[in-house]
Amino acid sequence: MAKKGKEVLNALDAAKTQMYHFTAIVIAGMGFFTDAYDLFSISLVTKLLGRIYYHVDSSKKPGTLPPNVAAAVNGVAFCGTLAGQLFFGWLGDKLGRKKVYGITLMLMVLCSLGSGLSFGHSANGVMATLCFFRFWLGFGIGGDYPLSATIMSEYANKKTRGAFIAAVFAMQGFGILAGGIVSLIVSSTFDHAFKAPTYEVDPVGSTVPQADYVWRIVLMFGAIPALLTYYWRMKMPETARYTALVARNTKQAASDMSKVLQVDLIAEEEAQSNSNSSNPNFTFGLFTREFARRHSLHLLGTTTTWFLLDIAYYSSNLFQKDIYTAIGWIPAAETMNAIHEVFTVSKAQTLIALCGTVPGYWFTVAFIDILGRFFIQLMGFIFMTIFMFALAIPYDHWRHRENRIGFLIMYSLTMFFANFGPNATTFVVPAEIFPARLRSTCHGISAASGKAGAIVGAFGFLYAAQSSDSEKTDAGYPPGIGVRNSLLMLACVNFLGIVFTLLVPESKGKSLEEISREDEEQSGGDTVVEMTVANSGRKVPV
Repeated sequence: MAKKGKEVLNALDAAKTQMYHFTAIVIAGMGFFTDAYDLFSISLVTKLLGRIYYHVDSSKKPGTLPPNVAAAVNGVAFCGTLAGQLFFGWLGDKLGRKKVYGITLMLMVLCSLGSGLSFGHSANGVMATLCFFRFWLGFGIGGDYPLSATIMSEYANKKTRGAFIAAVFAMQGFGILAGGIVSLIVSSTFDHAFKAPTYEVDPVGSTVPQADYVWRIVLMFGAIPALLTYYWRMKMPETARYTALVARNTKQAASDMSKVLQVDLIAEEEAQSNSNSSNPNFTFGLFTREFARRHSLHLLGTTTTWFLLDIAYYSSNLFQKDIYTAIGWIPAAETMNAIHEVFTVSKAQTLIALCGTVPGYWFTVAFIDILGRFFIQLMGFIFMTIFMFALAIPYDHWRHRENRIGFLIMYSLTMFFANFGPNATTFVVPAEIFPARLRSTCHGISAASGKAGAIVGAFGFLYAAQSSDSEKTDAGYPPGIGVRNSLLMLACVNFLGIVFTLLVPESKGKSLEEISREDEEQSGGDTVVEMTVANSGRKVPV
């Protein structure tokens, strides 16, 4: 972009932190609050779904979801998320960030409600309907990743940009925590209102008919935060960087920026010619040699690290309940009634979220613009590797009752360094290092790679974490490699994350145009805008 036209972007980079920045964090962040709530709340109620719909008379254990159904219920949302990340990431670069931002939110609202209203004449029918709505729920969630990250990166100033993007992502922690709290409240209310014996005492009576409302209420609650922020998303202006660099309308960018920075800005038009407008090096697309030369290693770094991180992160979250059962922290299912089991699983996961997940996110927000993205991501993978090995190698030691608190602390630290580490930075970096015209697309590709890892975790580790003793597996599951060996595999995955982090560049303290080398490019035949503050004649400080 021409020198004078750069003032639009320079003003954004140098802008002081204002209330609008925090408003944008809340508006974009509530989408991620909903994302995390919807994606993780299903793990709180899967055991209940098994009890309600797959009870087997005369069985010594409560009913469980068949392996193929459990894999579908847990993983179908990730499949939708992957598709949504690719589609909306591409669409965000083609049509603009704002135009498709509300679509994702409405999909999340409608499909959260649809998930809770799943119907059918048989158990498999209900599960099929649930999977249908969760796929499209995931599709909407997927769009939120590239759009929210890109919007926040393009609104922020370069001094605090990392913290702002990380703060949007940190709302996931509150979403996970909210899922546990809502599940605790709903299950506790129903457990007190409808007393039921344990499965050992009365297999049929241990699951009261009203239990069917519990999982529906928990899943439908995800529609509320998304619906509350829809209006404000529609009021957000298009980002000045998209308007100036992609839409090539610097006058409109100036107008939009004046709303963001809360100052009156006058655009003074000036003709500008450019001899480089036809140079393919300055207009390269995703599948070009120039992109490969400049950014192929960057894209390889962001995709592989996010893929590896999500294998470890999502599989750990999804089979937390199995880990807690294995170490005896959650009582055997047959010693509880159906609703009380939901309460017990929710209590365990809420405690982990409170102790490890939420603090980790906000440590990243506090330190990312001080320590840098590269350092935090490398540190996170290193500590995740260490703690996973520390959990897995002496796994039999942790199973003794007197050592369970130690296991809980170690596991919480693993989740803490996942979030004060790669779970946050893999989201931040792709929103910063690619050109504006490809930023949303490349973030979508990186995020989709992560969800491919989540699918590996959701489908693969449901089987892998099963006991190697066929008599101790959940009903319908073949023997697996056990929790200990699963943790060893995840430790190795984290180690690979350390290696591929070396491909990821540091973006701390640099403007988006400097990082992506867009400051080398020039716009052709466009209007150039010189900015002045209304009624003062003073140029905007850059």
